[in-house]
Amino acid sequence: MADTKTKAGGLDTPREARARLLPRLAPNPDAFGKATEKFARFMGTPQFLMWMTVFCLLWLAWNTFAPVPLRFDSAALGSTALTLMLSLQASYAAPLLLLAQNRQDDRDKVALQQDRQRAERNLLDTEYLTRGLASLRIALREVATRDSVRSELRAVLEELLEEDREQQRPVRRIRKKRP
Repeated sequence: MADTKTKAGGLDTPREARARLLPRLAPNPDAFGKATEKFARFMGTPQFLMWMTVFCLLWLAWNTFAPVPLRFDSAALGSTALTLMLSLQASYAAPLLLLAQNRQDDRDKVALQQDRQRAERNLLDTEYLTRGLASLRIALREVATRDSVRSELRAVLEELLEEDREQQRPVRRIRKKRP
């Protein structure tokens, strides 16, 4: 059998990274995301639409009414440069809006998870309190209430009054017989 040697380890070990000509661009994702959200919020405002309209009107006015040597976008060609500028703006706006939407979705997921946890804690607290109330009701069945104590005292008082009456009746009869 031939002796086989593995070159770089195998498929289960990663290859070593190639040396890069340029350093890897790694912007801070939070700072970039915040800037993206600010820009996305601005793009959704009437002010942005007004400024874009003013920009396009100025562009068209300059390239229509300015002297021919100063024009940079020919109206005869359909304002190609303006179309390219607007396409470039749209090509950057779409991914930025998606990035802002993804960040909002992540925040919504976290808020939903916190709401679920809060609801679960509230449910557990409610069940605990319900069990506590049930045990108190069971315990109160065995404890004398104010009404039950009053009725018992009335019954005892009536018994004592009857006994007293019975004891006083013969005495009264005897007194009546003696004189």
